[in-house]
Amino acid sequence: MEHLDIGELFDRPELIGQKVTVCGWVRTARDSKNVAFIELNDGTSLRHLQVVLDKSGALEIDPVMKLGAAVRVIGTAVEGRQGVPEINAETLTLVGDCPPEYPLQKKRHTLEYLRTIPHLRTRTNTFNAILRVRSVLAAAIHRYFQAHRFVYINTPLITASDCEGAGEMFQVSTIGYSTEYKSAEDYYSHDFFGRRAGLSVSGQLEGEVAAMAMGKIYTFGPSFRAENSNTPRHVAEFWHVEPEVAFAELPDVLRLAEDMLKYVIGELLRLCPEEMNFFEAHFEEGLHTKLSDLISAPFAVMDYTKAIELLQNSGENFNYPVEWGCDLQTEHERYIAEKVCRRAVFLINYPREIKSFYMKQNPDGKTVAAADLLVPGVGEIIGGSERESDYGKLTAEMERRGMNLDNYRDYLDLRRFGSVPHGGFGLGFERLIMYVTGVKNIRDVILYPRTVGNIR
Repeated sequence: MEHLDIGELFDRPELIGQKVTVCGWVRTARDSKNVAFIELNDGTSLRHLQVVLDKSGALEIDPVMKLGAAVRVIGTAVEGRQGVPEINAETLTLVGDCPPEYPLQKKRHTLEYLRTIPHLRTRTNTFNAILRVRSVLAAAIHRYFQAHRFVYINTPLITASDCEGAGEMFQVSTIGYSTEYKSAEDYYSHDFFGRRAGLSVSGQLEGEVAAMAMGKIYTFGPSFRAENSNTPRHVAEFWHVEPEVAFAELPDVLRLAEDMLKYVIGELLRLCPEEMNFFEAHFEEGLHTKLSDLISAPFAVMDYTKAIELLQNSGENFNYPVEWGCDLQTEHERYIAEKVCRRAVFLINYPREIKSFYMKQNPDGKTVAAADLLVPGVGEIIGGSERESDYGKLTAEMERRGMNLDNYRDYLDLRRFGSVPHGGFGLGFERLIMYVTGVKNIRDVILYPRTVGNIR
């Protein structure tokens, strides 16, 4: 049905005085002696459109005075209080009725309660703003990489590789549970692919394949990790941004990550002022300042070994002990970003033993050319590295870790046929959304969160 977006009505003052048609869901309804009012929202703006209903005329008002009802209104756009457009209704049509037990009554609902109704929580201002931010950030990410001549690649969602240590995989099978097979090898030989397969935890290894031909590529799609983690920072299905660049070393990877992140956050501040004001008011005081500071200051770079030394000498009573070779916890990362550097910082040159097999080995034999980006208030938000391009070093490391080289024949061939220095990083999209909105639980920045025991 033809109608005007409510967001467009707010943005076009020349529509004042004209007859318009709008559609939306009733957010509030109130009655008085001579007039009634409903507020409509169609998802195109955080602001609700007030519709004035004259009770002295022939309007049938009662059917639309219900929270959650879908309504079509024809009327004249007028300037209301504080110059905000509203509509004097001439025609009302009930598009979709709504019973009194509608769960979103006119009160402030907790995020915990809204998780119980994920199919309806999108009608709240909070999730309207979150989903709009997701959309704007996703578009900005694509614009950035396309403008820098990156090729968008769709890596497989079903794979035989776990990207070595990236997380537990969800098994993909057409057989299901059976006791008929003598061994795992026998079981998988009868399965669809003839070997063990799972949902991808990362598109990196396949992305490297594309980068070795296209030069600069990026992936942006879902990843899956079957980790039994019930924390505010983990979901089983999330979205992943993963660029890979040929003829690049670790400093090139750092420059790319910094430039990309500053660009997309700058675009968010430019394109979503209304939403960002909402998050500032309801989720994180000082959000604008935090994000403006991030994009205005150069990111620091610190060696992992130096960070360990600073943490050990900090005098802080950390919950997790600090020693060289440990994998830093969020409390350690935040201390470095917030107390030491007071800005975003890349930690580089991590111990070889706590990082993945594919990272370039440094000359010291103990560390690899890895980098994690730490930001104030959150900790790690990006992880990347220069990849090991030397065939001999890579195969030796894989053998040392007890890996089956036959499962990585394609990946190893990249080091045999025209190998070059290359690198990339991974950015968890939901983690980025949490950071820019101030929302503290990852379950609240994705449409349907997949967590342990929850597949609704």
